[in-house]
Amino acid sequence: MCLSQDNSAGMGTPQLCDRGIEFYRVALAEGCAAGDAPECLLSMGLLRSVPGSGERLTPVPPDIAATGLTRPLELAVLGHQERLAELRTAFTAADRAYQDVMRRAQLPVRLLTGEEINPALEKAVAACTEELRTAQPGGGRSPEHLADALPRDLALAGRGVRQRTLYQHTVRAHGPTLAYIEQVTARGARIRTLNEVFDRVIICDRSTAFVPAAADREAAAMLIQFPPLVEYLLKIYELMWERAEPVTYLEGRHRPQLLTDRTRQNVLRLMVNGYTDEAIASRLGMSTRTVSSHIQKASELLGSRSRGHLGYIIAREGVLDEPLDDL
Repeated sequence: MCLSQDNSAGMGTPQLCDRGIEFYRVALAEGCAAGDAPECLLSMGLLRSVPGSGERLTPVPPDIAATGLTRPLELAVLGHQERLAELRTAFTAADRAYQDVMRRAQLPVRLLTGEEINPALEKAVAACTEELRTAQPGGGRSPEHLADALPRDLALAGRGVRQRTLYQHTVRAHGPTLAYIEQVTARGARIRTLNEVFDRVIICDRSTAFVPAAADREAAAMLIQFPPLVEYLLKIYELMWERAEPVTYLEGRHRPQLLTDRTRQNVLRLMVNGYTDEAIASRLGMSTRTVSSHIQKASELLGSRSRGHLGYIIAREGVLDEPLDDL
């Protein structure tokens, strides 16, 4: 048998030798006798005896000869593939159970979805013993959310848990949120506001944090108990807290002073930087109607004829270089 001396001998894979190739050429043209044929042509099925022709051999087309050798291998491979598919199917149920347990286990970082979020959050807040830090962007909160939060936050204060909350400046004109703030601050909570808050975050006792995991905050959240990540979020929170302004009440006043001048300045700054009313509203936690009102008021006071003209006047007069006390 003609076998390759390098890669094929170990596997017994037949290889054509030079003499076999030349013999095959002649056989195709003239035919041949069995005694003269090289072994490699016979083992590869390129020469076969013809019944009733004595010792003469006939050449076989390479594709037909190859099929005779490869078909058993292809059937074996197919059998192995079917076996692999059966094994994967057999382990599917076990894998599903494993993934479900791992997802629900107390891992340092977990994805919570839908109805999993509130129970996990309530459990973490109930276990809070020292301090609860929260950032609530998006302007005033709905009365329903405030009604749910108030008993919980008052109970935390009763247990001596310190509470700090960051809102955006726009809550200073939102009655329901202000009523909530008045009650929790009377029990020791500290509230501050910023122009922009980077996103919602809840941090319990420097050990557990919750952040959104989707654009819809109610759809998915990350529960983080990995100390380096929690510490990172704490540092960001402290930076925001230092920049924020306290919400305080003067005797006889039930609402803090609305930072109209500063809010309008922030609206105008974003406007001249090319933001749309919708984008400004999203960043500052207000409605697009409020954004339009601020821009309209500035236009009237500065005597502009269009949005583009307003931007020109703001740049020419340096309106954003100083606080807008006259707007």
